[in-house]
Amino acid sequence: MSNEVNETKYLLAIDVGNSNITFGLMNDKEILYQWRIQTNLDKTSDEYGIELEQILTHFNYTIDSIEDVIIGSVVPDMMHTLPTMCQRFLKKQPIIVGEGTKTGIPIRLDNPKEVGADRIVNAVAGYEIYRGPLIIVDIGTAITHDVISSKGEYLGGAISPGIGIASDALFKGTAKLPKVELVTPESAIGKNTIQAMQAGIVFGYIGLIDNITERLISDMEKIGENNPLVIATGGFSALLAQQSAYITKIDKDLTLQGLRLIYKRTITGR
Repeated sequence: MSNEVNETKYLLAIDVGNSNITFGLMNDKEILYQWRIQTNLDKTSDEYGIELEQILTHFNYTIDSIEDVIIGSVVPDMMHTLPTMCQRFLKKQPIIVGEGTKTGIPIRLDNPKEVGADRIVNAVAGYEIYRGPLIIVDIGTAITHDVISSKGEYLGGAISPGIGIASDALFKGTAKLPKVELVTPESAIGKNTIQAMQAGIVFGYIGLIDNITERLISDMEKIGENNPLVIATGGFSALLAQQSAYITKIDKDLTLQGLRLIYKRTITGR
């Protein structure tokens, strides 16, 4: 690896999830590097800052390479630590996706304040890249189904507990069942306890995803939103989406791209 330091300025997009924080170093159009670390509420802003500096150095960048920062978070307890890190280490006041952020997506909910930042960020990127109508299935700590109309409106969706939560609950809530690796089994007929658990968890969640998707498609047809494209994103999307009867596209960069788009709309006012 070259020791030459890159002096070009970049956007740092930070997607804060319940299990992991994903960082993306981005230029105007693409993600140059991304990395993921565990979400740790006990870690201080200084610890996050030192870790960020070390990772940037590994890729031959410095903290001076960061022109601006945008943060989308579903973990309120992190929203002191990370902004403080940005101020102390990057000398930047980050843009935080939340109420009042210019997203360009009309939110057609009873209370728009309730919708999580990650769902709106995904909707922004999904509609910009794929247009609509659209169903976005984010398969992470929780599984969210989000519906975007042909006009680019966020219509709502569904929230389910994620596959990791279910797997841990099965292990912790039973006396004899072991903790298992989440992989797709060759058959639904498990020949031992581990295979049986893998079949039940993985195939069960594929069924959950497809059943909700099927119902959403039916409800969308009733309001004239026909033949929606169904795309998946999130940490477990590769495991579950490939066997879905409805998901036709996996885009694991959707959330970071949404943060980039919201940043551009915020600074340009458009």
